[in-house]
This record gives sequence, C-alpha cells and structure tokens, in this order.
Amino acid sequence: MPDSSPSDPRPDDDPTGTDRTTESPSQTDGSEVPEDVRRYARFTKMDGAAYDRVNGFLRDRTYVTAREWAIARLCADFRTETGVEMTKIGNNLPELVPFMTDTYSPQAVNQARASFEEKVTKSGATFLYGAMSGFFTAEELDELMYEVTEVAKFLLEVEGTDLAASEELDVEDRISDVMRDVRRSSERFRAEETGHDHETCPHCGEELE
Repeated sequence: MPDSSPSDPRPDDDPTGTDRTTESPSQTDGSEVPEDVRRYARFTKMDGAAYDRVNGFLRDRTYVTAREWAIARLCADFRTETGVEMTKIGNNLPELVPFMTDTYSPQAVNQARASFEEKVTKSGATFLYGAMSGFFTAEELDELMYEVTEVAKFLLEVEGTDLAASEELDVEDRISDVMRDVRRSSERFRAEETGHDHETCPHCGEELE
C-alpha cells in the first residue's frame, strides 16, 4: 500500500472516537475473547500497518476514514437477527482490526457506522448526478467506472474477500450495463424536458436505444 498521509486532517480522522473505553485485564490477556472474534480473519493483510497510513490511503481515494471503514465492515459481519453486536465489536476492536488500538463504547461504534452510511449516501448522490447530468460521454463514464471499481475491489481484497477473475468480470459487466441504462434514461428525460428529439442525444446526435 502506498505510504501516504492525509494532508487535511479532520476530527473524524481520530481513530479513538469520542467515547473510547479503557481495556480491562480480561481483554488484554485474551482469556475471555469470544470464539467468533478469535476466528475472525478479515484485515489480516493489514497486520503491522499503522492507522495513519491506512487512513491516508483511504482519504486519497474515498471519503471515509479508516475508522469508519473498519467499523462498517465489522457491523456487517457481526449482525444477528436482533441487530448489530456493537458491544462485542467495541470491546474487541483491537483484536478484530490490526490498525485499531483502542476499544470503543457501543455509542462510538454506532457513531462511526452512521458516519460511514452518511458519506456513502452523499457520495452515491454525487456520482449518480454526474452520471445522469450529461457531463460525461459514454466512454468517459466507462473509464470512471473502471477507476472506482478498481479501488473498491482493492479494498475488498484487503479485507480478505477473494474474487475469482470470472466473478470480477461479471461484476464489472453488470455495473457497466446498469450505468449505460442510467445514462440512456437520463438522456431521454433531458431531451423530453428541453423539447429535443428524444430518439437522439441532444449533445452528440447519437441514436438512443
């Protein structure tokens, strides 16, 4: 992973959160670490990585912090029929994620997850607007999708998700198909709103399928 650090530190870059808890002896000697925590095998590729380095890498490529990324992943993995095991995640955070050194309260875990969800929503709205607005040609949109997909796949691999080559291609094809449909639908909508022939693109004259 490239050695980069955030040039514009923000309050939510703080890996300790706002409700840090202190480690008890039972948490440090490993004698009472839950079995599913001991078996948890994600983030093993990050052994030895410092929080600041991971955070800088993410900040250069996404809107989320290392803290938000890790906790969002844990919340997805430690979800039961009754909800997310936030207490277990917070109490065992250093055991679960190599670059996290402090335990968290359930409130701090929930705060990080909520922050992640908010940023994903805003990023998604920004991206979709860009795709629907006509700012990008079909070729430019394909290039953009390739770049963001590569970053997303890398993060999945770092987490420990193994994607076969056929699976990667299938995912990329599906995403490309969806984005082409989005672009075509938005072109028709804009053409109808502006009074242009909705059978052709108002910008390039390309026939719409």
